[in-house]
Amino acid sequence: MEWMIDTSHTNVNFSVRHMAISTVRGSFEKISGTVDVESGKLTGADVDIEVASVNTRDQNRDNHLRSADFFDAESHPHLHFKMTKAEPVRGEEYKLSGELTIRGITKPVTLDATISAPFTDPWGNERMGVVLEGKINRNDFELKWNQVLEAGRLLVGNDVKIEVDAQAFHPKG
Repeated sequence: MEWMIDTSHTNVNFSVRHMAISTVRGSFEKISGTVDVESGKLTGADVDIEVASVNTRDQNRDNHLRSADFFDAESHPHLHFKMTKAEPVRGEEYKLSGELTIRGITKPVTLDATISAPFTDPWGNERMGVVLEGKINRNDFELKWNQVLEAGRLLVGNDVKIEVDAQAFHPKG
């Protein structure tokens, strides 16, 4: 059964080291997609993220991230994630496998997931929550712009942490 991602209750965040001394955090504001739920279990997900919606609270940095140096939003306006498997670990914890596409490059990723059991909200809709955490190497997706600083430090770290806190719902009726 197909459920909708509740975009008003979903956050897609990332963080990356800056000059090896601090962490820059950002998010994507426009997300859409569906999840498949069978017998109360997450069996699939298909998510699109609008690249131009990147927000790091610095307009110049956001514009640079949208440029061809990074995401190339003009040529590749969406990031895409398609879940292929949710493997139980214990309780509500899972290893979620899927394919992540950035800049037209698709790579397999595995994320740590906490998936809540579905329940009925006060308005009669079925809901479930999914929290994802993981890490990718941005170079795998041709996000290679960088600058080497004093003592070999990189201006932008290569590892990008991903954190997603999502709700999905199936309307009553």
